[in-house]
Order: sequence, then C-alpha cells, then structure tokens
Amino acid sequence: MGKDFTRVPGVDEVKSKWYVVDANGKTLGRMATRIATILMGKHKPGYSPERNHGDFVVVVNAEKVKLTGKKNVQKQYDTMSRGGKHNGTAWPHGLHIIPFEKMLRLHPDRIVRLAVKRMLRNTKRNRAAFTKLKVYAGDKHPHASQRPEALTF
Repeated sequence: MGKDFTRVPGVDEVKSKWYVVDANGKTLGRMATRIATILMGKHKPGYSPERNHGDFVVVVNAEKVKLTGKKNVQKQYDTMSRGGKHNGTAWPHGLHIIPFEKMLRLHPDRIVRLAVKRMLRNTKRNRAAFTKLKVYAGDKHPHASQRPEALTF
C-alpha cells in the first residue's frame, strides 16, 4: 500500500505575481488583513506554512487611507528608543508617542507598513514575506515593468 499525501510545490516551482492596491478611501485594518494574506501566500491552493509562496503587493495612495470611528484622533504609535545617560535623548525612558494624524502627515507609508507587519507572525518566513510589500504615499510607483494586477476587495 502506497502512502497518499499532498505534494507541496517547491519555492522554485511557484511563480510570484504582482498586485497593486489603491488605498484611496480604504479602511486600514481590512486592507491590511487582505495584504497580509497575499504576502503569506494563504490565497493559493498550494499553501504550506513552512514555505514562502507569497506574492508581491504594491500599495499606492497610502496617504488617503482612512480609519473608522474616532481612531483618527485617538490612535497613536508608540516606539521606544534606547534611552539612557549615554544616548542623550530628551524623552523619559526613550518613549516616543506619535499621533495618527502626525504620522499620516510625515510618514503615510509607515502606517500601512506597521498595520501589515503587526498582522504577520514574527518568524523568518514572514519577515521574508514582508520584504515583498512596497508602499508609496502617492499614486505613482516604479514597478510598472512587473505588470502588477489591480487587486480589488
């Protein structure tokens, strides 16, 4: 009797596709979950958790993303720097708090990056998948030669 098993295709056997997402008027969380699924490759029938079969995703118009409710006023991004005597930082304990509206003005691409990154588990495979995400604040991107397909949801 032979063993029946499902064959998982190798990394070299899977062709990566390119998708472009227009973030204009899209809700950040819903868009980020869909992008995270595509980066991990969960949308493909040959998905395997130990392989990186994800596709590339290009996000344009990141500056026009929206949040629901009062999150655009209440949401803030906390980061820690290496505080201490030798670093010379003026922040107590190295804590930096940036409100969403300021982050949207200064670095709109980081908003989408952080939302997607925090939906991926912290593993080698997902860190490699995260490098397939390209985010741009405006409506232009340099990946036209890859002929990305428009991704709608």
